[in-house]
Amino acid sequence: MIPSLDWVLAALPPLQWNLILIPPITGIIGYITNWVGIRLLFHPLEFRGFRMPGLKQLAPMLPRKIQQIPGVMEGKIGWQGIIPSRSAKMGSVAYDASIAKLASQQEFYERLDPDRIAQHMVERSRDDFHAYVDDLLDREQPVVWNSVPDGARQFVHARIERQLPEVADRIMQSTARNIDEVLSLKLMVIDYLDNHPELLNRMFLEVGEEELKFLVNSGFYFGTLLGVFSIPLFLFFDKAWWVLPVSGVLVGYFTNYIAIKAIFNPQEPVDIGPFTLQGLFIQRQEEVAERYGEIVAEEIITVENVAQNLLYGKRSDRTRRMIEEAIRPSLDEALGMAAPVIRVATGDRRYEEIRDALATEGVEYALEPLQDTDFNRERSVPVKELIANRMQELPPQDFTMTLRSAFKEDEWLLIGIGAALGFVAGWVQLLVVTTVPI
Repeated sequence: MIPSLDWVLAALPPLQWNLILIPPITGIIGYITNWVGIRLLFHPLEFRGFRMPGLKQLAPMLPRKIQQIPGVMEGKIGWQGIIPSRSAKMGSVAYDASIAKLASQQEFYERLDPDRIAQHMVERSRDDFHAYVDDLLDREQPVVWNSVPDGARQFVHARIERQLPEVADRIMQSTARNIDEVLSLKLMVIDYLDNHPELLNRMFLEVGEEELKFLVNSGFYFGTLLGVFSIPLFLFFDKAWWVLPVSGVLVGYFTNYIAIKAIFNPQEPVDIGPFTLQGLFIQRQEEVAERYGEIVAEEIITVENVAQNLLYGKRSDRTRRMIEEAIRPSLDEALGMAAPVIRVATGDRRYEEIRDALATEGVEYALEPLQDTDFNRERSVPVKELIANRMQELPPQDFTMTLRSAFKEDEWLLIGIGAALGFVAGWVQLLVVTTVPI
């Protein structure tokens, strides 16, 4: 005889509402845990904390994982976002993991278009260059330059104007031929991101916006699901006080672990019946490629940044020497009939010094127009297209590193924070279970 529903319900133990609260509490704590974890990845930009006497001497003897916590190696207790605290290293990782795999220095430089850059330099520097020659000669040899007839001065300026296109083209072509000697794109990216940690944050936050949201929201979903299993475990051990704190650690740990795995795995599509599984980030490859290309092209690999690196970077001495060599012959020709007057009045040695000064300071004037915002925006378009197209073609294992590189090394810390806060959540659950009336 089949028992009636009333008999079955009467045979069940009374509903314990305080136990039913365990899953939602676990979910809420999971959400908060992951939100805090993501915040700690990116904020604050600057270190906040205090110096602990003796910690700096002790730090080298601590476990490597502890040494990786921001501030520890400097003897400080506090926090700085993991990404900005390692901005130089993250810049290097970002370059190696993505930019270097997309194109060579030569390809990036060609997309900036040396011919178009030379044309822009001439268009924008013509008037400035005339004023620059007048100012320098008036400063170096005011008596001599003022004694030069107006016709000779006009002749010099006319020749300078005629020579500018050739000089600009010579500079750009010489740079193109020697691009690997005068420019280190990797060092440029590292230096720029190290000085602009907020941009580094923006890169990862905007490129991985959907995945980071999933990571936070999954704290609630996975936390609630795993919290359900805490109830029978709690009852099995006869409501022992330690069960919920230990369960909280496990829930906090596996919630973040599963979420991170789901973002990047599986890399290749896996069919399970009518469903196809693939890492969430990989599914957005086309969209991510467009956004990543936009940020890099508009903010990092720009005409202005390349010019700044050429002039003031670690290889700037080679660039300046190369540009001076490109300018010097044209200066001799441009000075024309004024050259003998200046030579006679100043002597050959002084004339050479003035010519060298014109060439040296001319480097600054030659590249100054490249700071133009509208021109940089114009030249960013082909660079963006190059990056986006190449990134869309990357195999999944290379593409995932665009975002994964942000926290791969510190994944343990994100998961560890989840476990620690899960432990706290377990005590909150225990408090609720033991104080809320049944």
